[in-house]
Amino acid sequence: MKYMLIMRATDEAFAAMANTDFNEMLETVGRYNDELIQAGVLVAAEGLDSAADGVVVDHSSRPPAVTDGPYGRTTELFNGFYILDVASKEEAVEWARRSPIAGPGIKTEIRRVTQIDEFPQDNEWVQKERAWREANGQL
Repeated sequence: MKYMLIMRATDEAFAAMANTDFNEMLETVGRYNDELIQAGVLVAAEGLDSAADGVVVDHSSRPPAVTDGPYGRTTELFNGFYILDVASKEEAVEWARRSPIAGPGIKTEIRRVTQIDEFPQDNEWVQKERAWREANGQL
């Protein structure tokens, strides 16, 4: 099963992390990433650029409204993610507990990633996506 670990930080925690030596951060996170790789559970891991440089497309209206920068409370934003392929939710929780990205205001949300096999296989669109995934080595 695949799980996404969504890394969240309050504004204060994010500001505190900005004061951390970048090479120290790379070393600390790199060791954790290496543990995930050695355990064979890491599928993907990415950090995200500042929300201030992002864009939000709000589909509440037609046409959708496009807004620069963060939308809503910045505490609702996430700063990066991991996707792990593990045996259970409990194993995903254990990996999240071991994260070196920790401290006051830091949270990790864990969500299972649904698989294409969970959708009706006789659906035309599911079949097209399955064919695309197979052609691109994703199945």
